[in-house]
Amino acid sequence: MVITILTLFPRIFDSPLNESIIKRAKEKGLVTFNIKNIRDFAKDPHKTCDDTPYGGGPGMVMKIEPLYNAIEHVKKDIGDGHFILLSPQGRLLNWEVCERLAKLSHICLICGRYEGIDERILEFVDEEISIGDYILSGGEIAALVVIDTIVRLLPGALGNENSKSQETFREFLLEYPQYTRPENFLGFKVPQVLLSGNHEQIRRWRRKESIRKTILRRPDLISRFCPNEEDSRFIREIMEEIQD
Repeated sequence: MVITILTLFPRIFDSPLNESIIKRAKEKGLVTFNIKNIRDFAKDPHKTCDDTPYGGGPGMVMKIEPLYNAIEHVKKDIGDGHFILLSPQGRLLNWEVCERLAKLSHICLICGRYEGIDERILEFVDEEISIGDYILSGGEIAALVVIDTIVRLLPGALGNENSKSQETFREFLLEYPQYTRPENFLGFKVPQVLLSGNHEQIRRWRRKESIRKTILRRPDLISRFCPNEEDSRFIREIMEEIQD
């Protein structure tokens, strides 16, 4: 996979793209990053990439010409791809979106700044994506979130491929509680079932606790969860326990 990033601040990506899972994926040849400074595609002597908004108002707006030139350069240099604008107006990033993007061979993440980008840029992108209902200084942090979620889904990116199948949100359940040594910390003990060595009991306990945690902390996810017969029994038991 090739991931192109169009940004006014390319150095923001120096460290995050050279650590941990992303670094290993690069070393394995699973992903290649192509970072372009939008300012390099401004034609005026001052490399201007922003201007005052038509109609007045506070702040500055990113100009369309440099960004359009950058997009056209990427198409000629790498080939066509899936162009994504990181925007609070976009579709909310979720597991389905991540899985879809991870199957593409080339995505281009466009990072906005200032009060926004000239609206006409939407004619030249494939979709808008938001990572949440809050304000960031720019699209770079959002781009890093998208990159991290996508790269870990690439075959071979994780040391243990089973990790992907058990991760939160794959089937709209939060992950079950995890514990490690010491067995007793300040009187807080690891659940006895995890020490039993009985793998079937452990599996059932983890499944039920995963459902319990989702009901209590993210009830919005439960409506999208498709329980099997065992899960339905767990849900009934949990609701009875909660009511008691």
